Amino acid sequence: MSTNENNIPQVPGVPGVEPASVEEPTTPRPPLPPKADQSGPETVTPTGAKTGVPKTANAQQGEYLTTAHGARLTNSDQSLKAGARGPILLQDHHFREKISHFDHERIPERVVHARGAGAHGTFRGYGTASKISQAGLFAKDKETPVFVRFSTVLGSRGSGDLARDTRGFATKFYTDEGNWDLVGNNMPVFFIQDAIKFPDVVHAAKPQPDREIPQAQSAHDTFWDFVSLHTEAQHHTLWNMSDRGIPRSFRMMEGFGVHTFRLIAEGGETVLVKFHWKPRLGVHSVTWEEAQLINGADPDFHRRDLADAIEAGAFPQWELGVQVFEDNDDQTFQGIDLLDPTKIVPEELVPVEPIGLMTLDKNPTNYFAETEQIAFNPNNLVPGIDVTNDPLLQGRLFSYLDTQITRLGGPNWNQLPINRSHAPVNDMLRDGMHQTAVHGGVAPYRPNSLDGGNPFETPADARPFIDYPQPVAASVKERKRPQSFEDHFSHPRLFWLSLSEVEREHTAQAYAFELGKCWDENIRVRQLRHLASIDPDLGRNVATMLGLPEPEPTEAPAKDVEPSAAFTQVGKTWPTEGRQIGIVVGPDVDVAALKSLIIAVDEADMVPLVIAPTGGEVGGGVVAQRTYLTARSIEFDAVLVASNAAPGNDAHHGLDAKAAAAGPEGLDPRVALLLQEVWRQAKALGAWGSGAEVLTTLKLDDSAGVETGSDPVEVFKTIMALLSQHRAWDRFPTTGRFA
Repeated sequence: MSTNENNIPQVPGVPGVEPASVEEPTTPRPPLPPKADQSGPETVTPTGAKTGVPKTANAQQGEYLTTAHGARLTNSDQSLKAGARGPILLQDHHFREKISHFDHERIPERVVHARGAGAHGTFRGYGTASKISQAGLFAKDKETPVFVRFSTVLGSRGSGDLARDTRGFATKFYTDEGNWDLVGNNMPVFFIQDAIKFPDVVHAAKPQPDREIPQAQSAHDTFWDFVSLHTEAQHHTLWNMSDRGIPRSFRMMEGFGVHTFRLIAEGGETVLVKFHWKPRLGVHSVTWEEAQLINGADPDFHRRDLADAIEAGAFPQWELGVQVFEDNDDQTFQGIDLLDPTKIVPEELVPVEPIGLMTLDKNPTNYFAETEQIAFNPNNLVPGIDVTNDPLLQGRLFSYLDTQITRLGGPNWNQLPINRSHAPVNDMLRDGMHQTAVHGGVAPYRPNSLDGGNPFETPADARPFIDYPQPVAASVKERKRPQSFEDHFSHPRLFWLSLSEVEREHTAQAYAFELGKCWDENIRVRQLRHLASIDPDLGRNVATMLGLPEPEPTEAPAKDVEPSAAFTQVGKTWPTEGRQIGIVVGPDVDVAALKSLIIAVDEADMVPLVIAPTGGEVGGGVVAQRTYLTARSIEFDAVLVASNAAPGNDAHHGLDAKAAAAGPEGLDPRVALLLQEVWRQAKALGAWGSGAEVLTTLKLDDSAGVETGSDPVEVFKTIMALLSQHRAWDRFPTTGRFA
């Protein structure tokens, strides 16, 4: 993290490369470079040749405003008119170009995964996968550029980040042998087994078509009508209702390839694998109360968190790992059909073997050009990686390619800078809308002699991509699913039994909330029967919260199901880099002690955010990043109280409605609200001196995860240990209903 002239760490979020001047600049100068945390796509041509020019060559050029064709302009504030008060003239080419381009700035948003955030980074292979795949990116210490896009599934581009939803986790690897796209989610299973059902589940989950509400939510009748009638959706729905549906950060999410893929070794030997992304920071979530506050107070919470962490130098990392299975004739493992995307294989049965490390270290320079226009495609494969007959994956092979043509305006979407291959491209594909390559030659066909036979087919010893010659069994043409796809309840039960008691309580609460939003009672009753099939306690307790009778299970709960420790988020410790620490100060704060605390937080690779009665300098060069007006509990992982917090000058209802909350005399009610919310959200609290008196006054001091002392740095060190467990869940006793 950078520092100012007083050696005070500067928090991320600076908007530009240089500070803005009070007066409008008038001296012409070239465009400013991007910020240090930003990077654009590599400068390769549409056909993959490295240009050697800086990435800023793709950005605007020159000191002066011009038309799209480079003609300099002297006035962009007034239209060309017939007199100062006359009508605009049709001949105003600048007006027409400017307005016409503005009218067409938006492209169709994605049908799903419309709201996303992205970052550039690097994948470094460990070499451990070289024995099972010939893919060059897995070689030891081989570094491959990547771009990752995280997203929510259901909401529009303007929806909030903290919807209860699945998150997309899509990675484009710009390998030497072409682009490989690993397009997955933060949950290892999906709602459906066959891609033909994808329009149905999305139509059911999207806002209802008559009113176009609710936005980015599954808590409505059409969703629960579908999943209660289509029981193969129960497993993914359970993951959504668990805390996995409301992650703390993109940096703290697992990623899964969902499907089973085939890897091919140099000698032609094959194995089946499932891909896993394991975050170095662990898998963490927010509470439901936090999620609702976040969507109101900061709907860009996840976007901001990712960008700020990269700008601050807390680069998020994930290990890519694989579960490896024998490529046998029936493609099953211990009775689990590996082609069924609603099933999981517990890591206790098949451990995840790490094969590489991904680090995200650069933010995009331009959201639209990179994060919005990046296009993923499961067809983008490289030698050594191939697909299987998973019927959901098979359908995606068509759907992704088809949708890019509509969304990005034609067949040349691969030529957009963010999508370009870093390997040579000679595809004989010509023309079409938005063609930016200038192809030479006269013979875009094979065979030819007029272009000297170019391009030539690749011989086997030059590493071509070869579709694995999997035998196709004699069969009949039919619309049917295998018997092994019929089990819809044993794997949801496995996940349920793997959760800790506190996570089970959160999951039951989520079901009660979502089903409580359904108007039709029959839909609630139908879904409760399925919950009883997953676990009788789950069905019974959700029914009680809904005021409905105990449900009869659709089928008897599966027996002999062993839980998996890999699925719980509770009970482990994790690194704390990038966590945000709120520091509440009042007028009487000890500035020297405050500075030492800020430096200690920064040296621990966390972000200190000072919360003061007003903005500006607190003292000694320390500046407040938040005020009692602007601060809210949701942006802090822990809060430290450095001094008493008397009511600020704006602590009046007309200036801030939060200031009208009831609270102890002498304490700003907004600070009381902040600390009480942090306490309810099971986050760590610390204080010293008169700050400890604040916690005592609020009766928050005598509970788990609350630390007081005389030395602020020592208190922070204790808080840091608590943060490694994410939350102080033992602050609140569980009900015992799901023990």
